[in-house]
Amino acid sequence: MRRRSEDAPGGGAATGGAPAAGAVHAPVATDTATAPQRPARVRRFSRAERWVHRSTGALMGVCVLTAAFLYIPQLAELVGRRVLVVTVHEWSGLLLPLPLLAGLVSRALRADLRRLNRFAPYDRRWLRAARRRDSRPEARPAGKFNAGQKVYAAWIAGAVLVMLGTGLLMWFTRLAPLVLRVGATFVHDWLALAVGIVLAGHIGMAFADPEARRGMRTGWVSRAWAEREHRLWRP
Repeated sequence: MRRRSEDAPGGGAATGGAPAAGAVHAPVATDTATAPQRPARVRRFSRAERWVHRSTGALMGVCVLTAAFLYIPQLAELVGRRVLVVTVHEWSGLLLPLPLLAGLVSRALRADLRRLNRFAPYDRRWLRAARRRDSRPEARPAGKFNAGQKVYAAWIAGAVLVMLGTGLLMWFTRLAPLVLRVGATFVHDWLALAVGIVLAGHIGMAFADPEARRGMRTGWVSRAWAEREHRLWRP
């Protein structure tokens, strides 16, 4: 009788029999290499940037608060030492650019200032969507900063410079003739009102976005938020 033998899968044993002596089994190929998982949170702001934001915000808050007590009659009646309020207002305004100037030593801050100073084609798409009140993330493409944040940063920087210049003309009366000082007072007062309204909107939008607030407070945001709200940003 002829003996029939077959190669069992993976070895040299006869069908139904034990493995042949000395047979070497080939290792089963398994894909052990897995893609590295990305961290759930990403760094948005450095410590220097957060310090600049907080310091500037504190000085701006003092300016707005003291201005309210100087120009609103109902609040002015509550202040007994008006000269002190004027002095605090003047010095807080004079020191307002100082945190940003000191923060320029930070490479991260300088990089973010360059981002804020550049408009891309997708920023125009963001503004058009904002005018249409289209709040869908896909309709509002944005890098690290969206177009609204860029417009706000440019406007508030210019407003601070104008307020500083007109304030100096009002403070040091010998710098300019009366007609220029009258004009400076007019611009200073009305621009202060505009700044107060814009700041109120800025704070309101910050309170409407807890993750954005967390990013400014801790420096970190969730990756899901970054990919949804700033999908063109590559942290």
